Amino acid sequence: MTTTRRPRTEPEPPEASGAFLQSAGFVVEEVTKDRCCGQLEVGPVHHTPWGVVHGGVYATAVESAASIGASAAVADQGQVAVGLTNTTQLLRSITEGRLRVEAQALHQGRTQQLWAVDITDEAGRRVAHGELRLQNVDGVPVR
Repeated sequence: MTTTRRPRTEPEPPEASGAFLQSAGFVVEEVTKDRCCGQLEVGPVHHTPWGVVHGGVYATAVESAASIGASAAVADQGQVAVGLTNTTQLLRSITEGRLRVEAQALHQGRTQQLWAVDITDEAGRRVAHGELRLQNVDGVPVR
């Protein structure tokens, strides 16, 4: 049986996140109401059977960065932003290294937001690009 509930208005600390998010390794460095930036250290634990970083790692970074920034934008209204559509384009194969993740709001409306996310390697080359459409929903205050 599955259960549903409204999301919390405040996130748990990173160390309290589930194993999936912890293993993805996205580290947030900056969050504003229209921007979220951080880094991602990738290596063999993120590989496909063919020895390159799995595309799901990039999709997870897109979802995480945009959701964090979008939720910061609506937090003062007691809301959080939840992803509706994640479109992540994989542009370059990587085996390991530190990647930069930069999310920027493209549209912030009353009920929905659209964010663009670029993931670049240490040489500044774009590895992946994504867009996330989010819905602003009422959250449950943390007690």
